[in-house]
Amino acid sequence: MKVILQQDVKSLGKKGELVSVSDGYARNFLFPRKLACEANAQAMNELKNRELAAQHKKDAELQNAQNAARELEGKTVKVLAKAGQTGKLFGSITAKEVADTIKSTLGLDVDKRKITVGDIKTFGTYEAEIKLHTGIMAKIFVLVCSE
Repeated sequence: MKVILQQDVKSLGKKGELVSVSDGYARNFLFPRKLACEANAQAMNELKNRELAAQHKKDAELQNAQNAARELEGKTVKVLAKAGQTGKLFGSITAKEVADTIKSTLGLDVDKRKITVGDIKTFGTYEAEIKLHTGIMAKIFVLVCSE
């Protein structure tokens, strides 16, 4: 009997997979515990629709990441900071500050955990790398100026 798994089942498969099991195993174990449903025409259609929706969502995320990379690539963001008389900053410029500046100036919402920036403790221009998606990176420049 072919069934569609509703939840992960150890040694059988993951949620959403179509697997073949014995009739007794399906009727006595999987169906009563709501771990699977019978693979009839309606269930197969629903499974196909879920897979298509997931694929569409992945494609949309990839397209958004490519658009953001095109918009960010080579841009310079200006971060204002306070410093002492020697030119050394009070603290350092973090990925969170860079992400906030990108959001306020360019209007793109970038996760701070995706930004790789070196140790910024003085004024100047620094290079930062943003990982937007698997295999999609954008390099930006961070210009640190005094307030």
